[in-house]
Amino acid sequence: MMNRRRFLVISACALAAPAHAGTVAEWQGTGFGAALSLRLVGADPVRARRIFGKVATQVERIEAAFSLHRDSALTRLNRDGRLAWPSEEMRAVLDLCGRVHAATAGAFDPTVQPLWRAEAEGGDIDLARRAIGWPRVKVTAAEVRLAPGQALTFNGIAQGWAADRIATLLRSEGYGNALIDMGEVQALGHRADRTDWIATIAGPSGHPLATARLTNRALATSSPRGTLIGGRPHILGPAGQEPLWSTVSVSAPNASVADALSTAFCLMDRPAMDRALASFPDARIEIVV
Repeated sequence: MMNRRRFLVISACALAAPAHAGTVAEWQGTGFGAALSLRLVGADPVRARRIFGKVATQVERIEAAFSLHRDSALTRLNRDGRLAWPSEEMRAVLDLCGRVHAATAGAFDPTVQPLWRAEAEGGDIDLARRAIGWPRVKVTAAEVRLAPGQALTFNGIAQGWAADRIATLLRSEGYGNALIDMGEVQALGHRADRTDWIATIAGPSGHPLATARLTNRALATSSPRGTLIGGRPHILGPAGQEPLWSTVSVSAPNASVADALSTAFCLMDRPAMDRALASFPDARIEIVV
């Protein structure tokens, strides 16, 4: 689903101990166009397998809603221009998109999808730009309706949303210590040795830039030139803005918020970022270079 490269290296130790509380069970999978992983502290092997099955099911469900590369609720919306009786989850993602769009003065805008396709496929750039405009997306309980020519992408939020949903699943199963990597990272509690999870943030070339200590906190990192479309950075300004930064990393209690803000902040100067953070006071910039 996603092809945004994340320059985020997570270092975590898996310490074995006689009791399950000190063990770490690991799961790896694929989804959203990326390798996914989960480190779960304190699960016995039998229960871990059952929980990992639920994680895989959750990933499949989210892809079935938000993928751009298979039949999904999102591709049907883009194809038809409307989606009848959207799920509660779809409405929640659209609501968060609206909040981040408002907080970032429009820098975060999922209606850039026609522009992204035009850049990637050599299409009509001017026509694609005319389709952009989040305020023209209409959302009610009965339907989501797009303006003519519009299409949405959730590439700047869906991986974070997935990490948050997996975190909710694990907490409901009684697990409060885990490292979830769905392309964006959500760190619950602590490592097996009761210390914080440690994230090393790296730039586009892979060189380390900073570290962040995480507990019950998510981290998202965006590097516009990590992936290129038509030779240009993959993060596109809805009003024609060019990225101002090489790498932006944001942490927040929710990975979906960190994901969306890190995307938008690549297009914004520092005063504009600070104004946006006023709407999300629990989020903070870890690094911007």
